[in-house]
Amino acid sequence: MVILESRVAPEWVDYNGHMNDAEYARVFSLAVEALMDHIGLDEAGRARHGYTLYTLETHLCYRREAHEGQPLRVALTLLDRDAKRLHVFFELLDEEESLLATSEQMLMGIDSDAGRPAPFPAAVVPAITELPHVDREAWPELAGRTIGIRR
Repeated sequence: MVILESRVAPEWVDYNGHMNDAEYARVFSLAVEALMDHIGLDEAGRARHGYTLYTLETHLCYRREAHEGQPLRVALTLLDRDAKRLHVFFELLDEEESLLATSEQMLMGIDSDAGRPAPFPAAVVPAITELPHVDREAWPELAGRTIGIRR
C-alpha cells in the first residue's frame, strides 16, 4: 500500500549531490503522518479522540541514492500490532520501483491528555485492521534485522 508520494526537495540535497541521510528519516516521518491521517488520526481525529502516535524505535536502512526532483513513493506493510502499538515497515521506492531505503518502526498509541500509552480508540481500529499485514514468516527480507558487525 502506497501511503505517501513526494519528490526530493532541493533543500534535502547535500554536498554529495544526493538526498542527505537525515532527509530519508524526514520522508519516513511524513509517512507516519500519512498513516495517522489514513487511520483517522489526522489533526481533527487527534483532537476528537485526545490520542496520537509516538515513534518508540526506528531502524533505517539506506540502499540507493536519491537525487533532487526524483519522485518518491513510500509503501507500508503492517508487521504486527496489539491494543496500543503498531510495528510497521516502510519501503522508499523510486519511479522505477527500485528500493532506496527502508524504515522499520515501532509506534505507540498515546492518550494525549494523560501523556501515557493507551489502547487505540475504537473508531480507528477498523482502519488499522484494513492495513496490509503480513505474518512473521512472510516479512520483507530487511525487516527484523539487527545491527552489528558480522564476524
